[in-house]
Amino acid sequence: MADTSVASAEIHGTCAKGFEGVRDAFAANFASPGEAGASVTVVRNGEVVADLWGGYADAAHQRPWKRDTLANVWSTTKGMGALVCGMLVERGAMAYEDKVSKHWPEFAANGKAGITIGQMLSHQAGLCGPTVPTTVEDYYDQALMAKRFAEQAPIWTPGSRSGYHALSVGILAGELVKRVSGRSIGTFFRDEVAKPFGIDFFIGLPSSEEPRVAEMIPARTSNMPPPETLNASQIVAMGNPALNAEFPNKRGWRAAELSSANGQGTASALARVYGALATDGKIDGKALVKPETIRRMTAVQIEGHDEVLAMPAHWGAGFLFNAFGLYGPNDETFGHSGWGGSFGIADPKTGLAIAYVMNQMGADLAGDARANAIIAAAYASI
Repeated sequence: MADTSVASAEIHGTCAKGFEGVRDAFAANFASPGEAGASVTVVRNGEVVADLWGGYADAAHQRPWKRDTLANVWSTTKGMGALVCGMLVERGAMAYEDKVSKHWPEFAANGKAGITIGQMLSHQAGLCGPTVPTTVEDYYDQALMAKRFAEQAPIWTPGSRSGYHALSVGILAGELVKRVSGRSIGTFFRDEVAKPFGIDFFIGLPSSEEPRVAEMIPARTSNMPPPETLNASQIVAMGNPALNAEFPNKRGWRAAELSSANGQGTASALARVYGALATDGKIDGKALVKPETIRRMTAVQIEGHDEVLAMPAHWGAGFLFNAFGLYGPNDETFGHSGWGGSFGIADPKTGLAIAYVMNQMGADLAGDARANAIIAAAYASI
């Protein structure tokens, strides 16, 4: 595969005094391990202290990356889906302790009547992927996939373990939100988060925004485990359909409302949301969610070994807590990462929020070297 990285790039944007190290780390990423285009934003106690971008929005290096370039952030989208669910809990429309089947009766089939919303959002439902042959185009059809998962028996006893629902949790959360609110999850996010708070992020991209979207570029190498080593949960989570780094370059993928994997947005948008979640729940003085809601969203639902990710994972109601220093030095930090390197995190201990998006995907499912460097630089600045 051709090297699509930029050896050096002009870095645009602003950086507050004391946070120059973030700019340095971001700039260094273009040299090693390599970027095409990217953006990073850091918020501290509600104030933007770094907002940077550089490189190119395409593999051919013809389109400069701009402040408003949108990138597919893969599983970093899950944090925004979790926020939507938290907002519905805050409004009393549902509770994490509710059985999913209270709001979605068909879901009770085949031994799933006892699964709670909190368990579903924390990857405990045993529905980490479909057990019938499935294409990525099937995932664009919310009604079709919701019906399949409602009929499917769990792969394990629900609540007994976590196993990352890489794509499927987007269908599960999407159907729940539709049943509870009467709106699709992308519409709810647009109406209640994006528009009122100026958050440049989409779950289901309008065609009008296509010119701003970056081309996603596959990793040069793969750290995926060999197929013969995968357990049953990993096979359905990552192999049905087999994940392809170039899915996001198709209009069908971008248009779907898959809150597990196809969010399109900027680092600034993610950091502003996580900046609110790191403090009092407000953006520019306006309440996104109440502090009590943040505590409920981030109460630990399960902790231990995740049998799909094959690593320790502490899950809140859709948010991943810091594990083995993935998100810096503080255990309280939570958020979500995406395949290839993107992430958005909030640290309530320090009031720090950091987000990073890019189009040159890295090989790691977690612990991308570029992301690690940015996180380390941000913490060194406070």
